[in-house]
Amino acid sequence: MPVYDYLCNECGPFTDMRPMAECDEPQDCPQCASEAPRAILTAPNFFCMSSDKRKAHATNERSSNAPKTVDQYKASHGPGCGCCSSGKPARLVTKTKSGAKSFPTARPWMISH
Repeated sequence: MPVYDYLCNECGPFTDMRPMAECDEPQDCPQCASEAPRAILTAPNFFCMSSDKRKAHATNERSSNAPKTVDQYKASHGPGCGCCSSGKPARLVTKTKSGAKSFPTARPWMISH
């Protein structure tokens, strides 16, 4: 059963577990017993989600407003990492004057992405 937030005019916010069919109905305040409408006060929680998916959501959320700097990104990769190492380029890679990479002998029938 999901947890919903409610806002009582006299006592303030509270949460309660209710069936999804009753999500839009007001709930009685546990302190003063007056009806309180549903309010969206917090973001949804992912309690039933696997830890891998929660980690992916957290990474996506973090990267949407605070991306890593180049130094932070390179620190997360070991020396000799193919994606960010400064070693010699692969033998089939050439660079144009503008800095674009091309692969002249590697599968010329394929369209690059």
